[in-house]
Amino acid sequence: MTLRRRLVLSIVAIVVALSTVIGAGSIVALFSIQRSAIDEQLSGATNRAQRSVERQGTNGPGPEIGRPSGQAAGTLTVYFLDGNVAVGSVLDENGDIDQVAPSAARALYGVTFHGAAHTVDLGTDLGRYRVTAVSLGSAVLVVGLPMAPVYESVWKLFGVVLVVTALALLAATGVAAVVVRRSLRPLERVAETASSVARMPLERSDALDGVRVPDTDPRTEVGRVGTAFNRMLGHIGNAMQARERSEQKVRQFVADASHELRTPLASVRGYAELTRRMGADLPQDVVYAMSRIESESLRMTSMVEDLLLLARLDEGREVQFADVDLTGLVLDAVNDAHAASPDHVIAVDVPEEPVVVPGDAARLHQVVVNLVTNARTHTPEGTRITVGLAPVADGVDLTVRDDGQGIDPEFLPKLFERFARADSSRSRSAGSTGLGLAIVDAVVQAHGGRVAVASVPGDTVFTVHLPATRPADAGARAASGDEVTV
Repeated sequence: MTLRRRLVLSIVAIVVALSTVIGAGSIVALFSIQRSAIDEQLSGATNRAQRSVERQGTNGPGPEIGRPSGQAAGTLTVYFLDGNVAVGSVLDENGDIDQVAPSAARALYGVTFHGAAHTVDLGTDLGRYRVTAVSLGSAVLVVGLPMAPVYESVWKLFGVVLVVTALALLAATGVAAVVVRRSLRPLERVAETASSVARMPLERSDALDGVRVPDTDPRTEVGRVGTAFNRMLGHIGNAMQARERSEQKVRQFVADASHELRTPLASVRGYAELTRRMGADLPQDVVYAMSRIESESLRMTSMVEDLLLLARLDEGREVQFADVDLTGLVLDAVNDAHAASPDHVIAVDVPEEPVVVPGDAARLHQVVVNLVTNARTHTPEGTRITVGLAPVADGVDLTVRDDGQGIDPEFLPKLFERFARADSSRSRSAGSTGLGLAIVDAVVQAHGGRVAVASVPGDTVFTVHLPATRPADAGARAASGDEVTV
C-alpha cells in the first residue's frame, strides 16, 4: 500500500472514530437528559396521584384516580390493594381514561416502592414506561410516564448522526486526498529524481541532476531528504570526477608508454634480426636466443600496438567513417584464416549482394580478424567456424559461430575486459594478450554498435550489430554498453 493511501485511510479512520465517539456521546447524553426530565415529571405526577387517592378517603379510589389535575397525556396510574389491581388506567391524548390491560398491570406488581424510578416494558400498545411506586398502608400506588418520546428523540438523533458521519466521511476523504497529494508532491518529485538517477549509466559526473531548490527546504522532512540526496549526489559526482581523472591519467599513460615503447622495440627487433642473420660465426645457442628475442619483440610490439589502439579509441579517435563493404572484409578475413589455420573448417554465410555500412574499414577488418582468430585459437583442430552477415531492420548483424567446447559461463561476464583470459582448458596455445575481444568491443562501440556472445557446449556465437547509419557522435561510445547473453 502506498504512503498516500495509508495517510488518506488514516485520516478517514480518525474522522470516522471521532464521529462515532461524538455521535455515541451525544446519543447517550440526550437519552440521559431526557430520562432525567421524565423522572422529574414522574415525581410530580406521583405526588398528584397520591394526593388524589388521599382525598378520596377510605372508600378507596375510583377510576378518576388517573385524572387528577395537571396530569399529562399518557400518564399511567395503577392502584394495588392486597395484591390485586383495584384501579388501573391510562390518560389518553383527549383526557379520557383507558383501562390498563391485566398483563400490563401484572408487569407493574413487582415494582418496588423505595422511590426510585424504573423502566418497565408493558407490552401491548403501551410499550416502555418509566414508573415509580409509593406505599399507602396496605395498598401500593404505581404511576408511570411513557418513554416513547425519549426513544423517538434518540432514534432521530441517531439518524442525524449517521447522515452527518457519512457526509463527514465523504468530505474527509476528498479533503484528505487533495491535502495528502499536495503534501506528497515534493516527495514524489524527489523519488522521481532518484529513479532517473538510478536509470542513468553514471558514466559521466555531469549527468547527475539533483533535487530542485523548492524541494530542499530544511524546515520540512521532504526538504531534508532532498538536501541529503543532493549532498549524496555531490559526493558521487566528486568520486566520479576523481575516477574520470584517474582513468584519464591511466589512458594517457598507456598511450604515452605505448607510443614511446614502439621505437626501442623496433630497435631491439632490428638488432636481433641483424645478429641472427650474421649467425654464421656465432654459436648455435646464441642464434637461437636471438631468434627468440626477435619473436618476443614482435609479440610485444603487437601488444603495444593494441594498447595504443585501445587508448586512442577511449579518447574517441582512430575511427574514420566511410562506406565499407563488409562482405569483402569477411571474405578477406576468412581467406587469411584458411592460410593460417588449415586444420579448421572455416565457412562463410553472406548474402549475394554486397553488404555496405558506414564505418572505418581498417578497424572493422580488425574486428572480423580478431573474432575469427579468437575462434581458431580457443577451439581444437577440426572445429567448424562459420562467419555470417545478415542485414536487419536497423543495420547489419555479423556473426562468428563455432561448434567447439564453449565458454565457461562464469567467464562470460568479463569476456570483453582487457587482459581477460579464459580457463586454460579452453586454450590450446599460449601467448594470448587478452586484448583481442576488448578491441572488438571498443571498435564496435565506437561505431555505435554492440557486441554479444551466447555460448553452450557445441555452439558459441559472437554477434556484432552495426547500425545502418553513422552515429551522431562518431567518437562516442554506444550508450547501451556490453551485452553478454548465456
